[in-house]
Order: sequence, then structure tokens, then C-alpha cells
Amino acid sequence: MKTVMILGGVKGVGRQILYSCLDKGYNVSFCGRNAKLGNEIIESSNSEDQLYFHHLDLNKIDELKRYRDETLKRFGKIDALILYAGITPVASILDTEEDMYDSVFNINLKAPYFLLKHVLQTMVDAHAGSIVFFGSAHMDYGQEDRTAYALTKSTLYTLSTHIARHYAKYGVRSNYLVMGWTHTEGEVELRASEGVNEEDLKNKAKDIIPMGRMLNPTDPVPAVLYFISDESAMTTGSLIRITGGEYI
Repeated sequence: MKTVMILGGVKGVGRQILYSCLDKGYNVSFCGRNAKLGNEIIESSNSEDQLYFHHLDLNKIDELKRYRDETLKRFGKIDALILYAGITPVASILDTEEDMYDSVFNINLKAPYFLLKHVLQTMVDAHAGSIVFFGSAHMDYGQEDRTAYALTKSTLYTLSTHIARHYAKYGVRSNYLVMGWTHTEGEVELRASEGVNEEDLKNKAKDIIPMGRMLNPTDPVPAVLYFISDESAMTTGSLIRITGGEYI
């Protein structure tokens, strides 16, 4: 039985990955700031023995090692690490304040980097492991008002290919999934703060995305399950775009 560790997992696509992994019979370790939501997922799953939730603030780097340690204590191994969590602040270079810059880099880049540091050592010791980075179509140059976000996603791609190149000799694989515009709770909340309701959001996306709609939270999940499966044993250093044809 595989053990999958998710950076995130309480909301959006991360939660759908969690459910799909449970359906596969995998153990799942997930984390988040909202302990109430985490516990509700466990209580409603009928799979308490397969789940571990770690209450975690991604701004607190010291807690990341404890998340790794508690996952190992519960399940004994980590076969796959899904780096999903992130924030998308709205600001151009001209509008970016230092606290916003620090926040997006702490959560989108620093937290994955240091969780990866601890989990990678475990995978190297086991001579096996699959890492899946969640990227964005912003990774190439990004929209004008997503500058800091675009930088973090581009850097994560560099990190993914770095691991693929240098840790294949230890049996560790790393792949990068570019996720397009997705209808998640976070996206709906962000647009609402900008005065855009959910229906208008869908209509706007329909006109921008070549395939005519936003992604649903389940759309990226099959690719994730492939990357962590034995069927992808020789797949590393790859990039897959699940964007509905959108290139920013």
C-alpha cells in the first residue's frame, strides 16, 4: 500500500487527490491551517486508518520536519509527495509590497523547498519516491498582476527538473503539472473580493480558455495518480499542461 503525502489537501484539487488516493487504497497524509476542515474530512471518509491530518501554518518552517516525522510515525514510509498548496496574490511589480512578496515566496516556494528537503532524504534512503509539483500557466511570464506568483511557479519548475536530474540515481522521480484556470473555492473567493460573481467568472473563463470552460478540481487528478503510480516508473523530469489550451 502506497503512502501519499500532500502539501495541502484540505481544499480544491488537493482534496480531490486525497479522495482519489483513498479510492486506490493508499494511505494519505495531508495538512492545512484549518483543523476543523481537516478533521471533518477524516470523520466523513470512513477511512480513518488511512488518513493523517497535520495542523500546519506554512509560514512556520520548523513545523515541516515534524509533519514529515509524524507521517513516518503513522505510516512508516512516504512513497509520493504532492506539492499542491499555494497562494495567488494580485499585484504587478509596481503594486507589490514587501509583506505580500514575503508571503507568496514563503508559502509557494520556501515551504515546499524545506518540506522537500526532509521528505527527499527519506526517499533517498528508501531508494524510491515520486514527487509531483503543481505549477501554473503563469510559469513562463505570467499575467501583469501576478508577478511574484509567476516567479515562484517558474522556480518550482527549475526545482523539479533539478531533482529529476540529480536524484534519479536514488530512484526518486520528479514531475511538474501545469494546472490551468481552475474552479476552486480559493479562486471563487479571490474573484468575489474583486467584485466578480461565480457566474460571471465562468462566462469570462469561457471566452478566454480555448476549450471553453475552467478546469474542475477533478480534471488534474488522473495525471497525478499516473505520476505516483508504478506505471510511470520511467517518467521523470516531465511537464504536463492541463490548462484547456490556455497559455498565459
